Amino acid sequence: MSEHRAPFPLPSEIADAPGAEQWASMYAPFSRFQPEDDAKFWFYNATHYPEPVPAFDGLSAEVAYSAIGANTARIFVFPATLGIEYRIVNGRVYLAANPVTDPAEIGRRLEIFQRRAGYYYEHWDRLYAEWKQRMQAVIDELEAIEVPELGEFDEEEVVTSGRGFATNHLVRERYHRVIDLYSIVWNHHIEFVMLAFGAYVVFSEFVTAAFPEIPEQTVARMVAGIDVIMYRPDEELKRLARLAVELGVDDLLTDDSEPTTVFAQVAERGDAGTAWLAEWEKSSIPWFHVSTGDGMYHHHRSWRDDPRVPLAGLSRYVERVRAGEDLRRPTERLKEEREEVANRYRALLSSDQERAAFDQMLGLCRTTFPYIEEHKFFCEHWFVTQFFAKIREFGKLLVRFGVLEDAEDVFQLQHHEVEQQLANVMLAWAAGSAPVGTDAVKALVAERKAMLEVLATWPAPPALGPVPEALNDPAVKLLWGITSDTIRTWVEAADSSSAQVQGLAASPGVVEGVARVLMSVNEIDQIEGGEILVCPVTSPSWGPVFGKIKAAVSDSGGMMSHAAIVAREYGMPAVVGTGSATRRIKTGDRLRVDGDRGLVVILS
Repeated sequence: MSEHRAPFPLPSEIADAPGAEQWASMYAPFSRFQPEDDAKFWFYNATHYPEPVPAFDGLSAEVAYSAIGANTARIFVFPATLGIEYRIVNGRVYLAANPVTDPAEIGRRLEIFQRRAGYYYEHWDRLYAEWKQRMQAVIDELEAIEVPELGEFDEEEVVTSGRGFATNHLVRERYHRVIDLYSIVWNHHIEFVMLAFGAYVVFSEFVTAAFPEIPEQTVARMVAGIDVIMYRPDEELKRLARLAVELGVDDLLTDDSEPTTVFAQVAERGDAGTAWLAEWEKSSIPWFHVSTGDGMYHHHRSWRDDPRVPLAGLSRYVERVRAGEDLRRPTERLKEEREEVANRYRALLSSDQERAAFDQMLGLCRTTFPYIEEHKFFCEHWFVTQFFAKIREFGKLLVRFGVLEDAEDVFQLQHHEVEQQLANVMLAWAAGSAPVGTDAVKALVAERKAMLEVLATWPAPPALGPVPEALNDPAVKLLWGITSDTIRTWVEAADSSSAQVQGLAASPGVVEGVARVLMSVNEIDQIEGGEILVCPVTSPSWGPVFGKIKAAVSDSGGMMSHAAIVAREYGMPAVVGTGSATRRIKTGDRLRVDGDRGLVVILS
């Protein structure tokens, strides 16, 4: 091997984390780095995988990147990019985009892309309405799947109906169907989102070419002011907060609210308590099927499963209702501002042809842009939290037959290992015996739990391999915020003791305030009004925070990341994709967040 001079280590140079040398046993062989991977640039996907990935949860990367590549390279045939490859090392997910660089090939693909993407753009509203119906059907099918009990004897109707097979067959059949639905949903997830990214990239490139000095967030402001169902869970919390004050049960909703105690105490408030609890239940299906993460980890439970996060947000909204504050997002103001910005730049264009192109591209952006946030509720939240809940039911079956000690332990097995243990149970039930090798399974689970604890402390490099000359994948730029400038910032930050943290200017404005570093949404009850949120990444469960903070700073993310979009919708400064903010900033530090330049200054 030739001497490596790049600023980031090669994949082959990454050593196993001490104490977790067997980490690779948790993942499929094709997800591990190969010798030829040293030639590629890989970046750590901290946006979606900020923690080490448990064995079962590795399935999310497999199906997601299979769907992304198939959608971009095989269905719509994006001109300048193929799919995204993923690898796992020490439990962390790294990605590499495969570009198309040959001009002739780009031209050949462009012709196909324009025809296929054009059909979707032209019929967007109809196709998106049909998409929602398909997603609802998939969710309904998943929720209807029953995991067989496998009692002592099969039901009499197995005989009288002439079904012809015993119930243990359904264990495998239904498990397969749950996994298949998971794959289907990730394909549905990608169906529109890359086209929405593509529409924004084309508009952004047009405007930037016409006005080279225009800030990226100014371009983003022209499509701000969206109202999508992904904000609905947070709006339901606001509604419940107002109702709690009206009914006089608000004193029970405090920062240290424990769900079981709170609901019991509210129920004791007579008709008022009963009325409020009925409205809570009304909101919870489907709106509280929102994950406390971004849909990639089984332990990121939904608000409905674990009400601690929504109750923490609810208590904050109660305080603001009492204070007479307006809880509404400034959507109308943002719409007025976006028209003012768009009209100002449109008027500066030099020809009717350019203005017509501007109008067409901006109109397409505003049509497609809401999907970028809206689809998340159906896919990463409602479906995925129910998917993991269904896998837990299979885990309970394995517990009943002595294979596992706890249903949660099912997530320490790869999905094909789960199927093997279900077959173990099917055979044991049929034979009237006990499953085989259960001690070994339990020992494997214990080993993997211990390794995950070790891997959680491993300092994952932001990137691996040689730095590319150019990055032109729209998802890589907009979702992950990976650009040549980002990479240069990472290189400089590695040896920097500077009081400045550079990132991507995601939402305009300059404010000063006190930092609150939160590593998880479960800590949102710690934040005080007027503080600056510093976190690894946000998801929709962070929604209650945005109405209370001054600014947001995140380690990862791009212009279309959740933190960036929501900050713009709340009209507050945001700097994302810093790579190191949570390591370099401490709670209590006084900061200046410059959302115009993408700069965070630690003042004291």
